[in-house]
Amino acid sequence: MNKFIRVDMTTKQVTIEEVPAKYAGLGGRALTSNFVADEVKPTCHALGKNNKIIFAPGLLSGTTAPNSGRISVGAKSPLTGTIKESNSGGSFSQKMAKAGIKALVIEGMPTDDKFYVIKMDVNGAAIEEAPEEILGGCGNYKAIEVLSAKYGEKVGIALAGPAGEHRLPTANISFKDPEGNMRSAGRGGLGAVLGSKKVKAVVIDDTGAGAVPIADPEKFRAASKVFSKALLDHPVAGQGLAAYGTDVLINILNEAGGLPANNFTSGRIEHNDNISGETLNATITERGGEGKVSHGCHPGCIIRCSQWYPDKDGKYITSGFEYETIWGLGADAGIKDLDEIAYIDRAMDDIGVDSIETAVAVATAMEGGLLPWGDGKAVLDAVKQIAVPTPLGRILGGGTAVVGKVCGLFRTPVVKDQAIPAYDPRPIKGIGLTYATTPMGADHTAGYCISGNILKVGADIDPLKKDGQIEYARAMQIGTAAVDSTGMCLFVYFGIADNPGGYQALIDMINAQYGTELTAADVDKLGESVLKVERAFNKAAGFTNAHDRLPEFFEYEPCAPHNVVWDFTPEEIDEVYNF
Repeated sequence: MNKFIRVDMTTKQVTIEEVPAKYAGLGGRALTSNFVADEVKPTCHALGKNNKIIFAPGLLSGTTAPNSGRISVGAKSPLTGTIKESNSGGSFSQKMAKAGIKALVIEGMPTDDKFYVIKMDVNGAAIEEAPEEILGGCGNYKAIEVLSAKYGEKVGIALAGPAGEHRLPTANISFKDPEGNMRSAGRGGLGAVLGSKKVKAVVIDDTGAGAVPIADPEKFRAASKVFSKALLDHPVAGQGLAAYGTDVLINILNEAGGLPANNFTSGRIEHNDNISGETLNATITERGGEGKVSHGCHPGCIIRCSQWYPDKDGKYITSGFEYETIWGLGADAGIKDLDEIAYIDRAMDDIGVDSIETAVAVATAMEGGLLPWGDGKAVLDAVKQIAVPTPLGRILGGGTAVVGKVCGLFRTPVVKDQAIPAYDPRPIKGIGLTYATTPMGADHTAGYCISGNILKVGADIDPLKKDGQIEYARAMQIGTAAVDSTGMCLFVYFGIADNPGGYQALIDMINAQYGTELTAADVDKLGESVLKVERAFNKAAGFTNAHDRLPEFFEYEPCAPHNVVWDFTPEEIDEVYNF
């Protein structure tokens, strides 16, 4: 990858540069976070002219390495005010890498009121006015159809939906997947940043691109074979996720007493079978039609945790029907019908909002009296209002922290104004440390301590006790920052955590591609360096250790059935980043 493309939306100029030497050995999150730290003013307004947004493939993206198709997007977040990296599946990352594009940077802000499309190909990039039919509330499904017809059915597409056009802080960036459906860089409101630049979509056409160069193809193939076997041999990565999707976790977390219910008032529900991964599988299988129990979100995915969920007539409703979304609507907001949740999930994809942030905002709105508990039809109507947006739509589109303030609540489950996801930190203490300390705001994917606390993969740590959690949360965040830089899916962790050969194969693939001699220690150093850069940006933006805390109510409201509270001291929490 040898092109570094800058698009200045103020002047409408495109500049193609050689990759700056500092970024030559970086990809994915390592590249986006270093770039944002270097060029974005930490105190700038995230929706103002001084923010910049960057798209970067991972180090292994575009190769035949399995599960290496993640795209990283970085900017200052309008939701949290912190640095932000969000990543997604789809075909965009692989197409960028094959076209030799190391990064796309969008900066500046137009003075006119038009929206634009940025089109990239092997020769560079151009700016064009966006087609009228995809603006003014057009849903993402329709927009992808229009853009695919205009630019080619095989192009990659990154899209700001109606929520992004309105610059709402829950807005995501949606990426076209191989079948023309959607995957999302969901968290942190980066769709609003794209919307603030008046960029409706970015299109990548890799026609004419050759293969990504590999320094040692034979060594790469051998390492890739070992890596694939490590993933497929693991019971979670190779069997469980393909059969039941990420929603397999509903019954597991419910049994563990760590499934947040009714806006984090307890850790268990009684209607778990209604919304479980087992029920998801059975429903898709029974309905047939366009349904698929297992599906890859990008070419080369062998874990295949995604699926197509159909209606009662077998017609497609939504795909990538994730545990966190089903939990947020089904347990946290109390909706008991899986079909109702599926239609809400589709609406969130169509509007272009983070399904975690929006689902938790919905549950918070229920506690605040804005919506009735468990009413799926009312929620669907309210979510659709985000696209207009009505006053209620703007409140929900503002995110969980905004809903809490509007409703006068103190029980608002956020860290750095980002919604806490689908694992209660009181009975699963490791994940609580990740929520509190990650530079990204509450984010389970920043250090997935569920692995060792609940699934017993890579570690075996009692989730109810503090013992070993600080060291584990630290190691998981360091490792995740490194994996996010490779373009790999987070779930490859299951195949390499207990398999030294699988982990070495990942490193061997990088070395074979670039002709390097990296060691496991070098990979750890990369992860550490990324976290330090992100923390330094946040500090310059005004964040201190006092922001690395969970909401106070977790400290004095016990979580049933274990009746435990969040009991880490500030000093203990601060130890996570003592490296």
